[in-house]
Amino acid sequence: MELIQQNPDIEAYLAASEAIDHEHPLVREVSDRLADDHPDAYSYAEAAYTFVRDAIPHSMDSGDLRVTWRASDVLEQRNGICYAKSLAYAALLRARGIPAALCYQRLTEDDGSDPVVHGLVAVLLPGERAWARQDVRGNKPGIDARFSLGEERPAWTVRPELGEVDYPELYAEPHPAVLGALKAAPDRPYLDRTLPAAL
Repeated sequence: MELIQQNPDIEAYLAASEAIDHEHPLVREVSDRLADDHPDAYSYAEAAYTFVRDAIPHSMDSGDLRVTWRASDVLEQRNGICYAKSLAYAALLRARGIPAALCYQRLTEDDGSDPVVHGLVAVLLPGERAWARQDVRGNKPGIDARFSLGEERPAWTVRPELGEVDYPELYAEPHPAVLGALKAAPDRPYLDRTLPAAL
């Protein structure tokens, strides 16, 4: 699949925003700590990936009812669903001058029911010609997502026969349907009922 930048200006994928607040002191602190042990872009991107994937539980796995939607809040509360964790990873990448984009999949149950949009991050490392999608959702039995610039290692591979989709668009900011659902949800059970089913 060819990934398509929604914005042709690469600077858009380095910018700070309300959700990807990489100028926040906590984001900078975590970024600096990771960079101390991983000074080059590749090892930093992998270390930041592992940190977000493993040190911040996915709230559906942990049972945490809080909803986070700002990168700094995700890092502070150590909590978030895939969208929120993707925002934290994007912020950590952008904090080191590494372009990061948000991208999505449409997934379903095994019978094709209950479609939901799943969030990922694409990274463009120095010297690379292509974006590489990464899935920081968090592993558990049956899910083994890994950082990779070659063959993708997401939590799930889409099944087109069930109506699942890899959306090719790379967004500089969260898709409005995603951010709207996060910001409107007072708690995770409410969010679970209002997650977008498609983009």
